[in-house]
Amino acid sequence: MDSSTTEECEHMERAVGGPMALANITGSRAFHRFSGNQILKIIRKEKPVYDLTERISLVSSFVPSILCGHIVDIDEGDAGGMNLMDVKKGVWSEQCLAVLASTHEEAEILMKKLGSICSSQAVLGTISSYFCERYGFSPKCEIVAFTGDNLSSLAGLCLQSGDVAVSLGTSDTLFLSLSHYRPALEGHIFKNPIDSSAFMGMLCFKNGSFTRNRIRKMVVASDWDAFAALVTRTPPGNNGNIGFYFDDNEIVPNVSRGDYRFNSRGEQVSHFEVETEARAVLEHQCLAKRLHAENIGYDISNRIVCCSERIFVTGGASGNRHIAQILADVFNCCVYARESTDSAALGGALRARHCSIYRESNFFNVSANATSSHLIAEPNSDAVKVNYNLL
Repeated sequence: MDSSTTEECEHMERAVGGPMALANITGSRAFHRFSGNQILKIIRKEKPVYDLTERISLVSSFVPSILCGHIVDIDEGDAGGMNLMDVKKGVWSEQCLAVLASTHEEAEILMKKLGSICSSQAVLGTISSYFCERYGFSPKCEIVAFTGDNLSSLAGLCLQSGDVAVSLGTSDTLFLSLSHYRPALEGHIFKNPIDSSAFMGMLCFKNGSFTRNRIRKMVVASDWDAFAALVTRTPPGNNGNIGFYFDDNEIVPNVSRGDYRFNSRGEQVSHFEVETEARAVLEHQCLAKRLHAENIGYDISNRIVCCSERIFVTGGASGNRHIAQILADVFNCCVYARESTDSAALGGALRARHCSIYRESNFFNVSANATSSHLIAEPNSDAVKVNYNLL
């Protein structure tokens, strides 16, 4: 993972009043990979390259530029991953741009290179004549604004307010639709690509399936069925034992690699019994997801009673019913798996259809039946009460 912009990130945060001040404006504290910090690095270290640059695009705006035959604007969803946009207003932040461009003249040059920000639901134009002549596209084919992959996945999963999507892979990612803007130092807040009045929250956990698999091998479980059998030998809440497992330095929260175990008396211990270890890694990861989701606006205040919100799981471990069950018990939500893979690609198709053909209709009314899902776990009321009191 690129960490070459450490100096630029620190400079950006200091210049606007600290990491929380930057998060309040842009939805995120400074991140190495975010475009604003990368641009600042180029300005500082390769100024001639920056000076020769006519236009700055993201991948999500570069591809539709090719399709349209002219440069198009960056959409407000993906612009939220640059540390340059005022997420609440959907425009470039003058305060953040001033960090990159110290004079009024330089700021105007930067603005020209960036262009304007367009709605994620904008129709950018029609396909260029090249694609019509070469590949037989209709000249009436409209090009709708592209956006980022996670933002598009939100559309592909048809997440409504209160719903959560969890991608279980090498790294775990959680994203959700939010009605209110509540940034935090961990995670990101973006403009919602299917509802301009709402937002999308996202959390990235570096330690996912590799950590789960390491603990499976540690407890000498030959496969996931054997591991699941160990998990069922201890009750929800793990008799008060809790573990924290990080193969790599974690992003959310910012903590060094290592395993940290505490018994029911709050004393740090070096190891657990195998069945306690097995449940501990799954409960830790699920509880962490809920805790940090609450920090960016997920409301679980009334979740001790049954709720109608849903969790959708995707990724390599989405078929693991024991992870799904613990998620259900921690969030007090039913957990579903989508039948369709490639939710980002599907989200792009659904957004294009909605914006081009059904623009006056509600996105969910015309998209909800595009893919099906099946229930894989329901919350257990006793386990819900145990987990509700753990955080």
